[in-house]
Amino acid sequence: MDHTGPTLAHSTAGDLKVPSHPCCQPGAKGSLSSLPAGFPPVLNHALAWTGGDLKHQQDFVTQLSEDDLLELRSALVAFKALELDGDSINSENFPLPTLGAKLVDVRQAIYDGRGFSVIRGINPSDFTVEDLTMIWLGVQAHVADQRGCQDHRGNMLVHIVADNSSKDKIGHHRHSTSSITFHTEEAGDIASWLTRSTAASGGRCVIASAYHIYNVLAAHRPDVIRTLAKSDWPFAFPHFQCRPVIFQQDSRLIMNFGRTPLLGNATHPRPEHLPQTNDRQKEALDLIEAIAKATQLEIKTQPGDMHFINNLAVLHRREGFTNGQVKQEKRHLVRMRLRSSELGWTIPPELERDWHDAFEKDLAKTWHLEPMPGDAFPLRKYTN
Repeated sequence: MDHTGPTLAHSTAGDLKVPSHPCCQPGAKGSLSSLPAGFPPVLNHALAWTGGDLKHQQDFVTQLSEDDLLELRSALVAFKALELDGDSINSENFPLPTLGAKLVDVRQAIYDGRGFSVIRGINPSDFTVEDLTMIWLGVQAHVADQRGCQDHRGNMLVHIVADNSSKDKIGHHRHSTSSITFHTEEAGDIASWLTRSTAASGGRCVIASAYHIYNVLAAHRPDVIRTLAKSDWPFAFPHFQCRPVIFQQDSRLIMNFGRTPLLGNATHPRPEHLPQTNDRQKEALDLIEAIAKATQLEIKTQPGDMHFINNLAVLHRREGFTNGQVKQEKRHLVRMRLRSSELGWTIPPELERDWHDAFEKDLAKTWHLEPMPGDAFPLRKYTN
């Protein structure tokens, strides 16, 4: 089977036409005409969007006003007066009487609307790293009340920066300057990023709707939906597990996958003793990537931006970038995993272990405010 990748065409209106690759045509040899049991023929939901549907940034950017910024500063002062550690921030001890209502709308949009939002207007250079991080945590607390660990060491913050200090780091997409393919994080309802600084060129955040991808495949390649819903996908990270890529849970579609856990890469080759993905699975991954790229939304990130993305229904990737010579032109994102106890979706049984490890496992939380291995900055003593 040829895996050079299927091609897809756009109409002038931005809607996806029938994929042009021969194997994408209805009735192609070997295709199955029916969807798996319980999977609908179409998902009619605000989450089923294309980049062409969201042409104006006001559709997804919440621009902070001067009053909002004053309220954030006031909340920061009030919290610091309590002399608590920064990881104790919640919506009660970081009060946002007016902005808080806007952030409730953001939460609603993430879970039941388009699935993502950007909070814009903070200037990172106006704050110390500690204060900037606490403001981010304060905003988060009004969007989602649960924060998840990102690994078995209890790290709460992941720094996404270019780092060529070792072969392993160069090969990890977190520290590479190369573009990466569409994926979701292993766990977390919401993937949240704080942009401390942007690259001299490139590095935009790119997202795509899993709901729209589903609708295209359900209409033209239901056999691929059957492939994605089978429990034979051999994931190798964060632990080996055979499970589906897509789930129909409580009338919601959930997509959870990454190419590296399934295929490996040059720096982290897949162990030979593990099961390998087959041709139909590789084709399914190629189709997801092709449809996502054909309908993606590119967001030109600004320093201080706070991204909130539904990690269950919105895929994300990054374009390649080039850093400048000064710190302000070196791309630096900080990532966290979040969940709302109020609006959180029911997690499929196959994913429960990863969500448990992130949100419920008893781990000592570690907060690295800078990407400095071995040096912990636990968000305390900032009042000294």
